[in-house]
Amino acid sequence: MKKLFLLDGHALVYRAHYAFITRPLMNSKGWNVSCISGFTRTLLDVLKKEKPTHLAVSFDLPTPTFRHVMFDLYKANRDSQPEDISFGIPHIKEILRGMNIPIVTAEGFEADDVIGTLAKQAEKEGFQVYMMTPDKDYGQLVSDNIFLYKPAKNGNEAEVWGVNEVCENWQIKNVDQVVDMLGLQGDASDNIPGMPGIGPKTAAILLEKYGSVENIIAHASELKGKQQEIFTNFAEKGILSKKLALIDIHVPVQFHAEDYKLSEYNKEKLAEIFKELEFKSIAKEILGSDTKEVDDYAIIHAAAHKIGLQGDLFGAIAGTSATPSVSDNPNDSGSSHSGLPSYTKAEKNINNTLHYYVLVDTAEKRAELIQKLTESKLCAYDSETTNIDANKADMVGMSFSTAAYEGYYVPVPADRTAAQQILEEFRPLFENREIKKVGQNIKYDLIILKWYGIEMQGVEFDTMIAHYLIEPDLRHNMDYMSETYLHYEPVSIETLIGKGKNQLSMRDVLVDKVKDYAAEDADVTYRLYEFLKPKLESQNFNDLFHKIEIPLVDVLTELEFNGIRVDADYLNDYAKELEVKIRDFENKVYELAGMHFNISSPKQVGDVLFDKLKIPYRWKKTGKTDQYATDEEKMSELSENYPIARAILDYRGLTKLQSTYVEALPRMINPKTGRIHSSFNQALAATGRLSSNNPNLQNIPIRTEEGRRVREAFIPRNEDYILLSADYSQIELRLIAELANETAMLDFFRQGLDIHQATASKVYGVPLNEVTPQQRRNAKTVNFSILYGAGAQNLSQQLSIPRLEAKQLIEQYFTQYKDLKRYMETVVEEARKNGYVTTLMGRRRILRDIDSRNSLARSNAERVAINTPIQGSAADMIKIAMINIHNILKKKQLKTKMVLQVHDELVFDVYKPELEEIKEIVENGMKNALPNLKVPIEVGVGVGQNWLEAH
Repeated sequence: MKKLFLLDGHALVYRAHYAFITRPLMNSKGWNVSCISGFTRTLLDVLKKEKPTHLAVSFDLPTPTFRHVMFDLYKANRDSQPEDISFGIPHIKEILRGMNIPIVTAEGFEADDVIGTLAKQAEKEGFQVYMMTPDKDYGQLVSDNIFLYKPAKNGNEAEVWGVNEVCENWQIKNVDQVVDMLGLQGDASDNIPGMPGIGPKTAAILLEKYGSVENIIAHASELKGKQQEIFTNFAEKGILSKKLALIDIHVPVQFHAEDYKLSEYNKEKLAEIFKELEFKSIAKEILGSDTKEVDDYAIIHAAAHKIGLQGDLFGAIAGTSATPSVSDNPNDSGSSHSGLPSYTKAEKNINNTLHYYVLVDTAEKRAELIQKLTESKLCAYDSETTNIDANKADMVGMSFSTAAYEGYYVPVPADRTAAQQILEEFRPLFENREIKKVGQNIKYDLIILKWYGIEMQGVEFDTMIAHYLIEPDLRHNMDYMSETYLHYEPVSIETLIGKGKNQLSMRDVLVDKVKDYAAEDADVTYRLYEFLKPKLESQNFNDLFHKIEIPLVDVLTELEFNGIRVDADYLNDYAKELEVKIRDFENKVYELAGMHFNISSPKQVGDVLFDKLKIPYRWKKTGKTDQYATDEEKMSELSENYPIARAILDYRGLTKLQSTYVEALPRMINPKTGRIHSSFNQALAATGRLSSNNPNLQNIPIRTEEGRRVREAFIPRNEDYILLSADYSQIELRLIAELANETAMLDFFRQGLDIHQATASKVYGVPLNEVTPQQRRNAKTVNFSILYGAGAQNLSQQLSIPRLEAKQLIEQYFTQYKDLKRYMETVVEEARKNGYVTTLMGRRRILRDIDSRNSLARSNAERVAINTPIQGSAADMIKIAMINIHNILKKKQLKTKMVLQVHDELVFDVYKPELEEIKEIVENGMKNALPNLKVPIEVGVGVGQNWLEAH
């Protein structure tokens, strides 16, 4: 079978770009390669799954088309093309040329015209043609041998639309009527006007009766009321809209089958492109890594590899210069050895790089290694364990490195007594603060050692955290950094233990294999330390790194190790209580719907609400079946007028609470401690905020009574303890007053006034004691919305008021807080000048889109610019407080433990005799974390027999 795929280039590129809009794919050069990677993977997916025999791609050209001549406002509403797409398209075209895939364009025509013309020509030559695009307007071209291929989305499979599917989705009788539907309803994305007041349902009904736009106009006199007026007065608009929507199948391009046949790739060209873009996995997928050239290279250098294994245990490494293929300078992209094609950015690996990895498996060798490490004064360290959860893991081995390309692996037996004896040998090394330690996510290693009674001292550097400060929006795992900066591909964990249901434990792997893997981890960590340390210094992050982030590692180690006790019996009882409430809401939904259905199915919810109950639906449909969207935002809007929407939201909220926390938390209790040990990540949120997982404590709902009751389950460790919660009061508002030097707001805080009531008094021009509850609520919403750069549209939705009223409210707000307005404008201006914003402590957030021509990307960057200094300074503040309090607790050898950090709140498991002293330590520590502030800092402190009671 001859099978031709024609790809709508621009549509697929845009789709790829926006799929990663919240978390763009960035390479080490700072390039956003989201659209390039997404498009290439989409193409590979089609080649693999659909196996076309012929393929081509068409792109829109920047020059005007015949439609612009016909209608000068055609696509006039479109925003400027995002810069990252403009950057990406030339690279995509180069990849296509490297794959010998033709790119077909035509001056004065769009991609859909080119694709339509080629599709019709190829059909006549006996091809089955698939037009690949998310744009369902292509449905007008579909025939028995021409199909619309809608790419996979949101985890769903790709959709193939034939004649029946097009007619069903458009609610028409034949595919020719697609253009009639567009002529009637218009197309907002292309600024095709359509007929005023005619939507999809009305259009379908009219076409059912009259067949075409022209025929409806011809029978306008038969229509009633407003419709007759529309089709009499706006006939030309309908005809024009149909012409604009019609895909031209007579473009001056010619389908020559031989030109479109898939052929061998230009591997050399692709290798060069993928190296520049740093596309490792794509390069492997397209080009492979087991070519003869690579095998030959490995054989050639096997002898050199063995040289490094000779000599005594710690003797000099023979031939330690870099292998001929790659420069040893991490700043150098490297040059290919004549026998090794540069298929990926990581030319180096354990098989082609000189290294010195030693198995240290006797008491004599361990003593010699300890002596060497002690003399070195600085070493990279890594643990091999049985579990990724440090509080459940046992030690399998330890690896060390004191120089690049050097590593030592110490296996640790499964027997706990024997393991402890080996670790005791290393205790003086670990607990000597003069011997500096370097690690990648070293907190994990510190927790492991604590389970063996060892308190590591002298932590100097964490490569994950260093990279997080330098590039907060990139990935920070060791493999990514090694491949990106060192051009070295580490051995993957999957090669040792596999993956999926047959995955092994590290304990099951032969020690010789573990030796290379583990020693390499320590070696790569040491090399990353050498690479990142000068960059940290050159960007002035030393204070932030050494005074906040590194000391915080010790705090979080202690906090995670301590854990917090959870009352499983309470949660089990609460689960039964919730089950009753869930059933009540379920029955209420059934009663309001007049039928039973699966409330957990978004599709069934949409069908019941909008088809059966005829609730008006005004949003775009989603999913592969074009189903109604029933997400929380839309359901919340509907709930104001439709009780069934409120009942569904309540049902969803309780079922999520039940599964995510009430039923899940007891399963997370560590059998060794009887407590939950959440993991805190300090290298995730770009603002500097800490996040937690297993469980995610930040997301425990507290706005509902049912959600708050989850906090009742968190209790003191025993009857000698009590929980204390300390929470910053309105810290972000206080900090924006500080940053903006907003005199009116600073005065309110100094006077101890209710900031929301005082704001309402100012904005509404009423005395403080006459502010109504509604005015205060509105002022509170504005206060917090401003922090996130919300505009009139957002505020009108939050307050359920007209957009004009919201606009006036914001204008009045800034009239009263002029310094705040000036500060926000200044922050955005400086962000444009510098390309980043900073917190009070110098934490930096890079804003790549601050000058974007695309208004959506630019406005998002402006909001981030305004909010980051506030959120980031608050994050730095609570981190400093945690460090100071932790140090006092240790210095005074108090029994009280810090056990949780959630948003602006700290929770302590307090030894009751220490309660009054702890209150003072915590309150002072939090209030004075950032000294010399103009704004007073307030901390609320509470105690109780559970977290809810304390808070």
